[in-house]
Formats: sequence, structure tokens, C-alpha cells
Amino acid sequence: MLEIKERKVNDIIILDLKGKITIGEGDKQLREKITSLLEKGEKKIILNMARVSYLDSSGTGEVVSLLMKVKKAGGELKLLSLSQKIKDIFQIAQLLSIFDYYTDEEEALKAFE
Repeated sequence: MLEIKERKVNDIIILDLKGKITIGEGDKQLREKITSLLEKGEKKIILNMARVSYLDSSGTGEVVSLLMKVKKAGGELKLLSLSQKIKDIFQIAQLLSIFDYYTDEEEALKAFE
């Protein structure tokens, strides 16, 4: 089960994620959440992944697909607090370079300016 808590700082949405992003588990929840934010006109989104315990290949694909979806809608998606394990997964898949990712929330928020 993936828990998604939404916070708003100015015009930026921060999604605090907790749990697993895997096939049939967190991937669908995350997709639905991002889709509903885009439908409401929210285009600045940060995924706080500090408490994501596991990400499988399907979850990785979903995060990449959401990045493309947000960009297509004219928005920006940034990642926050990637664990070393998740960073390694993105590195191995050669995906780290397509993401803006930050270790500090303040930095991630400033990156939208």
C-alpha cells in the first residue's frame, strides 16, 4: 500500500509518499493522484520519496511516465530525498539524468523559481 499525503507550499504541491511503488500497488495510486492534480491545473509537483521503501521496474516506469505526462501538460515534476537504493535503480536504468532531484526540500522548492 502506498500512502500519499499532499501538502501545498505557495503554488507547489508536495506529495509525501510512504510505502512501495510497485506493479498493481502504488503505481496506479500515484498515477491517479498526479492525473487529478493536473486536471486541477496544478503544474508544480514534488515527489518526496524519503519514505518509499521499495520501487520495482513497474514503479520506475510509472515515475518516468508521470514525468513525461507532467511535462506534456506544461508542468514540472521534481524528486526529493531519494534513498541510495532508489537512486541506484534510476542510475542502473540510466534515468537519473532525466530527473531533477534534490536532497533538501528548500532547494527543491527554490528550483521552481
